Amino acid sequence: MNIQSAINKEVFIPQDERLLVAVEVWRRKRKRMSFLPTGAKKDYTTFICVSVTNSRPHQLLITKVKQFGGSSSFTRRSQWTVEQLRQVNGINPKKDSPEFDLVFDNTVDQWVTSSSAEKCIFVQILYHACQTYWEGKAASLAKPGKLQGKSRQKGGGSLPAPAEAAAGPSDPSSSRTIKARRKSYVPPRQTEFINCQSKLTGDACTMNLVIYRCKAFLNRMKSMMVANQSPSPGQRHSGHRAAGRTVANVVQRVNVAVGERGDRLTRAEDKTVELMHKAQQFADTAHKLALKGSK
Repeated sequence: MNIQSAINKEVFIPQDERLLVAVEVWRRKRKRMSFLPTGAKKDYTTFICVSVTNSRPHQLLITKVKQFGGSSSFTRRSQWTVEQLRQVNGINPKKDSPEFDLVFDNTVDQWVTSSSAEKCIFVQILYHACQTYWEGKAASLAKPGKLQGKSRQKGGGSLPAPAEAAAGPSDPSSSRTIKARRKSYVPPRQTEFINCQSKLTGDACTMNLVIYRCKAFLNRMKSMMVANQSPSPGQRHSGHRAAGRTVANVVQRVNVAVGERGDRLTRAEDKTVELMHKAQQFADTAHKLALKGSK
């Protein structure tokens, strides 16, 4: 069982939530705590997780989970709703980087991941989860039944069945009230994504997500192999080093190949978007000419 599955089983499933993504992070700038002695080492691992509730209406949540040294269990530390997440800052929109910021109503967290691929996976999944959440919320608030239900709750209970049938859709005062409520409704401010690469916030990004997962897997394999290399005396030590270099070279070549493939896909995606814009411009010009000819 990998770490994400373990976190989901231990932390989120008991709360009737479903984990979408979890990424291990470190602070770029450590927060100083007065009750900790100077130079005290914090022996724990931090994960930032995105989850959604199984019960309706669905809630999108961002949770900070920690695993303390010497323990195999995970602890939920802080949690925010997506309404409290004001901004996601990708730091550099021109190239992959492991840094990102999360800006909430009452705090700003500056994080760095183990690799740029891990950060790209997290930002991409979080972006599409936010899009799905806000679209679903807008659709549910647009239903007349929702607005009628809210107006009845404010009015102090529902009407009896006969009166309710009499004041149905044909009642002009009821219709005007619903329209006024729709006009007065102010939608909540959505999460803003800034300094993020277009391939993370675009529509055609399924292949990019696969590429980032492959890169993250290769980086974890490389780290594990480097960590498992133990020093040995004499010839045996030289053999281990040679084998380690060979495996590391293979991983590096595969990583470069995956990166080149990703760059080609990105260029193809950019070319597709450019052709779509040109086609739209051509269609607009043709439409204008047709209108001019009809006059």
